[in-house]
Amino acid sequence: MYGMRGSGRMFRLLMRHAGVAREMGGEELSLAVQRVDQMFIQALEMGASDIHMHPEHNALRIRFRIDGVLHEQEVISQMDLAQAMIARIKLAANMHLDEKRDTQDGRIDMEYMDRRLSARVSCIPTLNGERIVMRILDPAKTQVKLDALGMPQDVLANWRRALQVAYGMLVVTGPTGSGKTSTLYASLHTLDRVHRNIVTVEDPVEYEFPDNVMQVQVTEKITFPRALRAMLRHDPDVIMIGEIRDKESLQIGIQAALTGHLVLSTLHTNNAIETISRMIDMGAEDYLIAATLQCAMAQRLVRLICPDCRVPYQPTADELSALKIPREVASQSQFFIGRGCNNCRGTGYRGRTGIFELLRISPAIREAIVSRASGDAIAEIARKEGFRTMLDDGRDKILRGLTTPHEVIQAVYAGVYES
Repeated sequence: MYGMRGSGRMFRLLMRHAGVAREMGGEELSLAVQRVDQMFIQALEMGASDIHMHPEHNALRIRFRIDGVLHEQEVISQMDLAQAMIARIKLAANMHLDEKRDTQDGRIDMEYMDRRLSARVSCIPTLNGERIVMRILDPAKTQVKLDALGMPQDVLANWRRALQVAYGMLVVTGPTGSGKTSTLYASLHTLDRVHRNIVTVEDPVEYEFPDNVMQVQVTEKITFPRALRAMLRHDPDVIMIGEIRDKESLQIGIQAALTGHLVLSTLHTNNAIETISRMIDMGAEDYLIAATLQCAMAQRLVRLICPDCRVPYQPTADELSALKIPREVASQSQFFIGRGCNNCRGTGYRGRTGIFELLRISPAIREAIVSRASGDAIAEIARKEGFRTMLDDGRDKILRGLTTPHEVIQAVYAGVYES
Protein backbone atom coordinates (compact mmCIF):
# COMPACT_ATOMS: atom_id res chain seq x y z
CA MET A 1 0.00 0.00 0.00
CA TYR A 2 1.32 3.46 -0.95
CA GLY A 3 2.48 5.61 1.93
CA MET A 4 3.43 2.66 4.15
CA ARG A 5 6.63 0.72 4.75
CA GLY A 6 6.37 -2.05 7.28
CA SER A 7 5.37 -0.51 10.59
CA GLY A 8 6.69 2.94 9.62
CA ARG A 9 5.59 5.49 7.06
CA MET A 10 7.37 5.28 3.70
CA PHE A 11 6.14 8.76 2.83
CA ARG A 12 4.77 11.52 5.01
CA LEU A 13 3.96 15.19 4.72
CA LEU A 14 5.36 17.51 7.36
CA MET A 15 4.11 20.85 8.65
CA ARG A 16 6.39 23.56 9.97
CA HIS A 17 5.31 25.73 12.88
CA ALA A 18 7.70 28.15 14.57
CA GLY A 19 10.61 26.35 12.92
CA VAL A 20 9.56 22.92 14.20
CA ALA A 21 8.48 20.22 11.73
CA ARG A 22 5.80 17.72 12.68
CA GLU A 23 3.89 15.11 10.75
CA MET A 24 0.77 16.39 9.08
CA GLY A 25 -2.47 14.94 10.40
CA GLY A 26 -5.07 13.05 8.38
CA GLU A 27 -6.65 9.63 8.43
CA GLU A 28 -4.30 7.17 6.72
CA LEU A 29 -7.31 5.30 5.37
CA SER A 30 -8.77 8.45 3.80
CA LEU A 31 -8.79 8.09 0.02
CA ALA A 32 -7.59 11.68 -0.49
CA VAL A 33 -4.65 11.14 1.89
CA GLN A 34 -3.70 7.93 0.09
CA ARG A 35 -3.96 9.49 -3.37
CA VAL A 36 -1.89 12.55 -2.45
CA ASP A 37 0.79 10.33 -0.92
CA GLN A 38 0.67 8.08 -3.98
CA MET A 39 1.02 11.06 -6.32
CA PHE A 40 4.12 12.33 -4.51
CA ILE A 41 5.70 8.86 -4.33
CA GLN A 42 5.19 8.27 -8.05
CA ALA A 43 6.61 11.69 -8.89
CA LEU A 44 9.69 11.10 -6.72
CA GLU A 45 10.30 7.59 -8.04
CA MET A 46 9.96 8.78 -11.66
CA GLY A 47 12.32 11.71 -11.09
CA ALA A 48 9.72 14.40 -11.85
CA SER A 49 10.74 18.00 -11.33
CA ASP A 50 7.18 19.38 -11.29
CA ILE A 51 3.64 18.16 -10.57
CA HIS A 52 0.74 19.86 -12.38
CA MET A 53 -2.81 19.49 -11.04
CA HIS A 54 -5.00 20.96 -13.77
CA PRO A 55 -8.80 21.24 -13.21
CA GLU A 56 -11.03 20.72 -16.22
CA HIS A 57 -14.81 20.87 -16.60
CA ASN A 58 -15.45 17.48 -14.97
CA ALA A 59 -12.02 16.08 -14.10
CA LEU A 60 -8.65 16.81 -12.49
CA ARG A 61 -5.72 16.11 -14.81
CA ILE A 62 -2.38 15.28 -13.16
CA ARG A 63 0.82 15.62 -15.17
CA PHE A 64 4.50 15.20 -14.25
CA ARG A 65 7.39 17.08 -15.83
CA ILE A 66 10.19 14.57 -16.39
CA ASP A 67 13.45 15.55 -18.10
CA GLY A 68 11.84 18.84 -19.06
CA VAL A 69 8.77 17.33 -20.78
CA LEU A 70 5.23 17.04 -19.39
CA HIS A 71 3.72 13.53 -19.24
CA GLU A 72 0.13 12.79 -18.32
CA GLN A 73 0.00 10.63 -15.22
CA GLU A 74 -3.63 10.37 -14.18
CA VAL A 75 -7.11 11.82 -14.76
CA ILE A 76 -9.39 11.91 -11.71
CA SER A 77 -13.06 12.12 -12.65
CA GLN A 78 -14.39 11.94 -9.07
CA MET A 79 -14.70 15.65 -8.34
CA ASP A 80 -15.22 15.14 -4.61
CA LEU A 81 -11.91 13.29 -4.46
CA ALA A 82 -10.22 15.93 -6.61
CA GLN A 83 -11.39 18.72 -4.31
CA ALA A 84 -10.27 16.79 -1.23
CA MET A 85 -6.79 16.28 -2.77
CA ILE A 86 -6.47 19.98 -3.58
CA ALA A 87 -7.58 20.86 -0.04
CA ARG A 88 -4.93 18.56 1.45
CA ILE A 89 -2.22 20.12 -0.74
CA LYS A 90 -3.29 23.62 0.28
CA LEU A 91 -3.36 22.66 3.94
CA ALA A 92 0.12 21.13 3.73
CA ALA A 93 1.40 24.28 2.00
CA ASN A 94 -0.05 26.47 4.77
CA MET A 95 -2.49 28.17 2.39
CA HIS A 96 -5.94 29.49 3.23
CA LEU A 97 -8.48 26.81 2.41
CA ASP A 98 -11.37 29.25 2.08
CA GLU A 99 -9.48 31.55 -0.33
CA LYS A 100 -10.39 30.42 -3.84
CA ARG A 101 -10.40 33.71 -5.73
CA ASP A 102 -6.78 34.82 -5.34
CA THR A 103 -3.36 33.37 -6.06
CA GLN A 104 -1.46 31.74 -3.19
CA ASP A 105 2.08 30.45 -2.76
CA GLY A 106 3.42 28.03 -0.20
CA ARG A 107 5.90 25.31 0.57
CA ILE A 108 5.44 21.65 1.49
CA ASP A 109 8.00 19.65 3.48
CA MET A 110 8.03 15.88 3.19
CA GLU A 111 9.97 12.74 4.05
CA TYR A 112 10.39 9.85 1.64
CA MET A 113 12.51 6.79 2.37
CA ASP A 114 14.38 8.74 5.07
CA ARG A 115 15.07 11.61 2.66
CA ARG A 116 13.98 15.15 3.49
CA LEU A 117 12.49 16.98 0.49
CA SER A 118 10.19 19.91 -0.14
CA ALA A 119 7.96 21.33 -2.85
CA ARG A 120 7.32 24.92 -3.86
CA VAL A 121 3.57 25.28 -4.38
CA SER A 122 1.63 27.79 -6.47
CA CYS A 123 -2.16 27.88 -6.56
CA ILE A 124 -4.13 30.01 -9.01
CA PRO A 125 -7.90 30.22 -9.59
CA THR A 126 -9.02 29.24 -13.10
CA LEU A 127 -12.30 28.93 -14.96
CA ASN A 128 -12.75 25.33 -13.75
CA GLY A 129 -11.32 25.61 -10.26
CA GLU A 130 -7.95 25.91 -8.54
CA ARG A 131 -4.87 24.90 -10.49
CA ILE A 132 -1.82 23.79 -8.53
CA VAL A 133 1.77 23.45 -9.73
CA MET A 134 4.47 22.07 -7.43
CA ARG A 135 8.21 22.27 -8.03
CA ILE A 136 9.91 19.40 -6.22
CA LEU A 137 13.09 20.48 -4.44
CA ASP A 138 15.60 17.80 -3.54
CA PRO A 139 18.44 19.05 -1.29
CA ALA A 140 20.65 16.28 -2.70
CA LYS A 141 20.72 18.20 -5.98
CA THR A 142 22.57 21.07 -4.32
CA GLN A 143 25.45 18.65 -3.82
CA VAL A 144 25.91 18.25 -7.58
CA LYS A 145 29.51 19.01 -8.50
CA LEU A 146 30.50 21.31 -11.31
CA ASP A 147 32.16 18.51 -13.23
CA ALA A 148 28.88 16.54 -13.26
CA LEU A 149 26.91 19.23 -15.12
CA GLY A 150 28.28 18.35 -18.57
CA MET A 151 30.62 21.29 -19.11
CA PRO A 152 33.38 20.75 -21.70
CA GLN A 153 36.79 20.54 -20.04
CA ASP A 154 37.96 23.94 -21.28
CA VAL A 155 34.74 25.63 -20.11
CA LEU A 156 34.98 23.89 -16.73
CA ALA A 157 38.61 24.92 -16.25
CA ASN A 158 37.96 28.54 -17.21
CA TRP A 159 34.82 28.78 -15.04
CA ARG A 160 36.69 27.34 -12.03
CA ARG A 161 39.44 29.88 -12.64
CA ALA A 162 36.90 32.71 -12.77
CA LEU A 163 35.40 31.60 -9.45
CA GLN A 164 38.75 32.16 -7.77
CA VAL A 165 39.02 35.86 -8.62
CA ALA A 166 38.72 38.22 -5.67
CA TYR A 167 36.09 40.48 -7.23
CA GLY A 168 34.06 40.97 -10.39
CA MET A 169 30.83 39.67 -11.86
CA LEU A 170 30.08 36.20 -13.24
CA VAL A 171 26.79 35.82 -15.09
CA VAL A 172 24.96 32.63 -16.12
CA THR A 173 22.35 33.14 -18.82
CA GLY A 174 19.57 31.11 -20.37
CA PRO A 175 15.79 30.71 -20.34
CA THR A 176 13.75 29.40 -17.42
CA GLY A 177 14.48 25.72 -16.83
CA SER A 178 17.96 25.73 -18.36
CA GLY A 179 19.74 24.75 -15.14
CA LYS A 180 21.17 28.16 -14.20
CA THR A 181 20.36 27.80 -10.49
CA SER A 182 22.02 24.38 -10.34
CA THR A 183 25.16 25.87 -11.88
CA LEU A 184 25.23 28.68 -9.32
CA TYR A 185 24.71 26.30 -6.39
CA ALA A 186 27.41 23.95 -7.69
CA SER A 187 29.69 26.97 -8.08
CA LEU A 188 29.11 28.12 -4.49
CA HIS A 189 29.99 24.63 -3.27
CA THR A 190 33.49 25.04 -4.75
CA LEU A 191 34.17 28.17 -2.71
CA ASP A 192 35.73 28.35 0.74
CA ARG A 193 32.65 28.88 2.93
CA VAL A 194 34.69 28.86 6.14
CA HIS A 195 36.99 31.79 5.43
CA ARG A 196 34.77 33.73 2.99
CA ASN A 197 31.44 35.29 3.91
CA ILE A 198 28.92 34.14 1.29
CA VAL A 199 25.45 35.69 1.09
CA THR A 200 22.61 35.05 -1.37
CA VAL A 201 19.37 36.83 -2.25
CA GLU A 202 16.89 34.57 -4.02
CA ASP A 203 13.27 34.46 -5.12
CA PRO A 204 12.54 31.90 -3.89
CA VAL A 205 15.23 30.15 -1.83
CA GLU A 206 15.00 26.72 -3.44
CA TYR A 207 17.68 24.87 -1.48
CA GLU A 208 19.14 25.54 1.93
CA PHE A 209 22.89 25.35 2.44
CA PRO A 210 23.81 23.38 5.56
CA ASP A 211 26.34 25.88 6.89
CA ASN A 212 28.14 29.20 6.52
CA VAL A 213 25.89 30.71 3.83
CA MET A 214 23.39 33.47 4.64
CA GLN A 215 20.35 33.11 2.36
CA VAL A 216 17.71 35.85 2.07
CA GLN A 217 14.25 35.22 0.65
CA VAL A 218 12.80 38.03 -1.49
CA THR A 219 9.31 39.14 -0.44
CA GLU A 220 7.00 42.02 -1.28
CA LYS A 221 8.64 44.06 1.49
CA ILE A 222 12.19 42.76 1.03
CA THR A 223 12.80 43.33 -2.67
CA PHE A 224 15.99 42.42 -4.54
CA PRO A 225 17.42 45.98 -4.38
CA ARG A 226 16.51 46.40 -0.71
CA ALA A 227 18.02 43.02 0.23
CA LEU A 228 21.17 43.72 -1.77
CA ARG A 229 21.73 47.09 -0.11
CA ALA A 230 21.30 45.49 3.32
CA MET A 231 23.66 42.64 2.36
CA LEU A 232 26.49 45.05 1.62
CA ARG A 233 26.42 46.04 5.31
CA HIS A 234 27.04 42.41 6.33
CA ASP A 235 30.68 42.37 5.19
CA PRO A 236 30.23 39.86 2.32
CA ASP A 237 33.02 38.42 0.20
CA VAL A 238 30.73 36.65 -2.27
CA ILE A 239 27.20 37.70 -3.24
CA MET A 240 24.85 35.49 -5.22
CA ILE A 241 21.88 37.28 -6.81
CA GLY A 242 19.28 34.72 -7.86
CA GLU A 243 18.30 36.80 -10.91
CA ILE A 244 19.03 40.31 -12.14
CA ARG A 245 15.57 41.57 -13.02
CA ASP A 246 15.81 45.34 -13.14
CA LYS A 247 18.12 48.31 -13.53
CA GLU A 248 18.46 48.91 -9.79
CA SER A 249 19.53 45.31 -9.01
CA LEU A 250 22.04 45.42 -11.87
CA GLN A 251 23.54 48.71 -10.70
CA ILE A 252 23.91 47.47 -7.12
CA GLY A 253 25.51 44.25 -8.39
CA ILE A 254 27.98 46.22 -10.53
CA GLN A 255 28.83 48.53 -7.63
CA ALA A 256 29.42 45.51 -5.39
CA ALA A 257 31.73 44.00 -8.02
CA LEU A 258 33.60 47.32 -8.29
CA THR A 259 34.13 47.54 -4.53
CA GLY A 260 35.83 44.20 -4.02
CA HIS A 261 33.06 41.59 -4.03
CA LEU A 262 32.62 38.52 -6.20
CA VAL A 263 29.08 38.66 -7.60
CA LEU A 264 27.35 35.66 -9.19
CA SER A 265 24.00 36.04 -10.87
CA THR A 266 21.69 34.96 -13.69
CA LEU A 267 20.18 36.83 -16.60
CA HIS A 268 17.73 35.93 -19.37
CA THR A 269 19.44 36.12 -22.78
CA ASN A 270 19.67 33.83 -25.79
CA ASN A 271 23.44 33.40 -25.65
CA ALA A 272 26.55 34.55 -23.82
CA ILE A 273 27.43 37.44 -26.13
CA GLU A 274 23.95 38.96 -25.82
CA THR A 275 24.66 39.37 -22.09
CA ILE A 276 26.58 42.55 -22.83
CA SER A 277 23.84 44.21 -24.90
CA ARG A 278 21.22 43.09 -22.38
CA MET A 279 23.11 44.77 -19.53
CA ILE A 280 23.42 47.96 -21.60
CA ASP A 281 19.68 47.83 -22.36
CA MET A 282 19.03 47.59 -18.62
CA GLY A 283 20.89 50.86 -18.07
CA ALA A 284 24.44 49.77 -17.22
CA GLU A 285 27.28 51.95 -18.51
CA ASP A 286 29.51 50.19 -21.01
CA TYR A 287 32.74 51.13 -19.18
CA LEU A 288 31.35 49.68 -15.92
CA ILE A 289 30.42 46.43 -17.68
CA ALA A 290 33.93 46.23 -19.12
CA ALA A 291 35.44 46.89 -15.68
CA THR A 292 33.38 44.34 -13.74
CA LEU A 293 32.19 41.50 -15.99
CA GLN A 294 34.65 38.61 -15.80
CA CYS A 295 32.75 36.11 -17.92
CA ALA A 296 29.28 35.18 -19.14
CA MET A 297 28.17 31.59 -19.52
CA ALA A 298 25.09 30.53 -21.46
CA GLN A 299 23.57 27.10 -21.05
CA ARG A 300 20.69 24.82 -22.05
CA LEU A 301 19.57 21.36 -20.95
CA VAL A 302 19.22 18.51 -23.43
CA ARG A 303 17.91 15.02 -22.82
CA LEU A 304 20.31 12.07 -22.87
CA ILE A 305 19.64 9.05 -25.06
CA CYS A 306 18.41 6.10 -23.02
CA PRO A 307 21.35 3.64 -22.87
CA ASP A 308 18.99 0.63 -22.79
CA CYS A 309 17.29 1.27 -26.15
CA ARG A 310 19.90 3.22 -28.12
CA VAL A 311 19.91 2.43 -31.84
CA PRO A 312 21.77 3.91 -34.85
CA TYR A 313 20.11 6.81 -36.63
CA GLN A 314 20.65 8.69 -39.88
CA PRO A 315 20.07 12.45 -39.52
CA THR A 316 18.13 14.28 -42.22
CA ALA A 317 19.80 16.79 -44.54
CA ASP A 318 18.02 19.62 -42.69
CA GLU A 319 19.36 18.40 -39.35
CA LEU A 320 22.92 18.19 -40.66
CA SER A 321 22.58 21.70 -42.12
CA ALA A 322 21.21 23.16 -38.86
CA LEU A 323 24.01 21.50 -36.89
CA LYS A 324 26.60 22.63 -39.48
CA ILE A 325 27.97 19.12 -39.87
CA PRO A 326 29.62 18.66 -43.30
CA ARG A 327 28.43 15.63 -45.26
CA GLU A 328 31.94 14.14 -45.28
CA VAL A 329 32.04 14.34 -41.46
CA ALA A 330 28.53 12.89 -41.20
CA SER A 331 29.44 9.97 -43.45
CA GLN A 332 32.29 9.03 -41.11
CA SER A 333 30.25 9.47 -37.90
CA GLN A 334 27.62 7.40 -36.16
CA PHE A 335 24.44 8.94 -34.76
CA PHE A 336 21.97 7.46 -32.30
CA ILE A 337 18.44 7.85 -30.99
CA GLY A 338 16.46 5.98 -28.34
CA ARG A 339 13.89 3.54 -29.67
CA GLY A 340 11.83 3.70 -26.46
CA CYS A 341 11.58 1.09 -23.69
CA ASN A 342 10.11 0.54 -20.24
CA ASN A 343 13.12 2.09 -18.56
CA CYS A 344 12.58 5.42 -20.31
CA ARG A 345 8.75 5.23 -20.41
CA GLY A 346 8.88 4.90 -24.18
CA THR A 347 10.47 8.32 -24.73
CA GLY A 348 13.94 7.18 -25.85
CA TYR A 349 15.53 9.57 -23.34
CA ARG A 350 16.67 9.22 -19.74
CA GLY A 351 18.28 12.04 -17.80
CA ARG A 352 19.61 15.37 -18.96
CA THR A 353 22.92 17.15 -19.38
CA GLY A 354 23.94 20.71 -20.10
CA ILE A 355 25.38 22.31 -23.20
CA PHE A 356 27.44 25.41 -22.56
CA GLU A 357 29.31 28.35 -24.00
CA LEU A 358 31.64 30.59 -22.01
CA LEU A 359 32.57 34.13 -23.02
CA ARG A 360 35.67 35.32 -21.20
CA ILE A 361 36.02 39.10 -21.09
CA SER A 362 39.53 39.51 -22.47
CA PRO A 363 41.31 42.89 -22.90
CA ALA A 364 40.27 42.94 -26.57
CA ILE A 365 36.62 42.33 -25.67
CA ARG A 366 36.74 44.96 -22.90
CA GLU A 367 37.97 47.45 -25.48
CA ALA A 368 35.16 46.41 -27.86
CA ILE A 369 32.55 46.86 -25.10
CA VAL A 370 33.77 50.38 -24.27
CA SER A 371 33.75 51.32 -27.96
CA ARG A 372 30.15 50.03 -28.27
CA ALA A 373 31.08 47.38 -30.83
CA SER A 374 28.21 45.29 -32.21
CA GLY A 375 27.44 41.80 -30.95
CA ASP A 376 28.71 40.36 -34.23
CA ALA A 377 32.02 42.19 -33.82
CA ILE A 378 32.42 40.91 -30.25
CA ALA A 379 31.53 37.38 -31.42
CA GLU A 380 34.23 37.61 -34.09
CA ILE A 381 36.85 38.65 -31.51
CA ALA A 382 35.71 35.86 -29.19
CA ARG A 383 35.94 33.23 -31.94
CA LYS A 384 39.51 34.27 -32.71
CA GLU A 385 40.27 33.76 -29.01
CA GLY A 386 38.82 30.23 -29.03
CA PHE A 387 35.18 30.86 -28.11
CA ARG A 388 32.92 27.86 -28.82
CA THR A 389 29.13 28.17 -28.94
CA MET A 390 26.46 25.98 -27.39
CA LEU A 391 25.88 24.62 -30.89
CA ASP A 392 29.51 23.49 -31.00
CA ASP A 393 29.16 21.80 -27.61
CA GLY A 394 25.85 20.20 -28.60
CA ARG A 395 27.34 18.92 -31.85
CA ASP A 396 30.20 17.32 -29.91
CA LYS A 397 27.72 15.59 -27.59
CA ILE A 398 25.76 14.30 -30.61
CA LEU A 399 28.93 12.89 -32.21
CA ARG A 400 29.79 11.24 -28.88
CA GLY A 401 26.39 9.50 -28.90
CA LEU A 402 25.06 11.28 -25.81
CA THR A 403 22.06 13.08 -27.32
CA THR A 404 20.16 13.52 -30.58
CA PRO A 405 20.18 16.17 -33.33
CA HIS A 406 16.56 17.01 -32.50
CA GLU A 407 17.37 17.83 -28.87
CA VAL A 408 20.27 20.12 -29.69
CA ILE A 409 18.47 21.95 -32.50
CA GLN A 410 15.43 22.48 -30.30
CA ALA A 411 17.57 23.76 -27.42
CA VAL A 412 19.93 26.19 -29.16
CA TYR A 413 18.16 27.27 -32.33
CA ALA A 414 17.44 30.76 -30.98
CA GLY A 415 21.03 31.14 -29.85
CA VAL A 416 22.81 29.92 -32.99
CA TYR A 417 25.58 32.18 -34.26
CA GLU A 418 25.96 32.47 -37.99
CA SER A 419 29.46 32.00 -39.28
